[in-house]
Amino acid sequence: MQQSGEYLIKAPRDAVWQALNDPDVLARSIDGCESLTQLTDSSWQAAVKARIGPVSATFNADLEITDSQPPESYRLNASIKGGAAGHGKGTADVRLEETADGTRLSYDVNGSVGGKLAQVGSRMVDGAVRKMGDDFFRRFSDIVAPGGAERVPPAEPASRYESSGQGRIWIIVFGLLALAAALALLL
Repeated sequence: MQQSGEYLIKAPRDAVWQALNDPDVLARSIDGCESLTQLTDSSWQAAVKARIGPVSATFNADLEITDSQPPESYRLNASIKGGAAGHGKGTADVRLEETADGTRLSYDVNGSVGGKLAQVGSRMVDGAVRKMGDDFFRRFSDIVAPGGAERVPPAEPASRYESSGQGRIWIIVFGLLALAAALALLL
């Protein structure tokens, strides 16, 4: 599973970076987030209740940031377990670029799912992950710059994923990575 997107957030890059590293902002941005616990400066555990097609479960995610280049970019690695519902694994590469209008946030997510999630079908999983990503980015953007975010249309053909907002996708994309591999979103 691969998804990409870009958002223009009308806030300075440093403010967006700080919000992407704030567990409270991230937890408030993730729909169904039951907990988000920071373990170290670069790792978290999250529990997110989500429904993907007929599969509903609480997914537990181990999230770790690597290749961090503050305030420009990082890689979010996620390992997700949903018990009988299935599991997922993935990465999200997040980049922040300062623009005249604020900050351009772009991300590329690569993930895979197994168990019941894999049986649901990739179209349904992709659609659910896309919706979760859009919801995360909308909430995140409303916290960082209320009313000040917009989806950037892709410059490439339809194989690129477009979305509307951002987060330590990640989470959401991320936790959404968890669900991008089935929380993807975000730090």
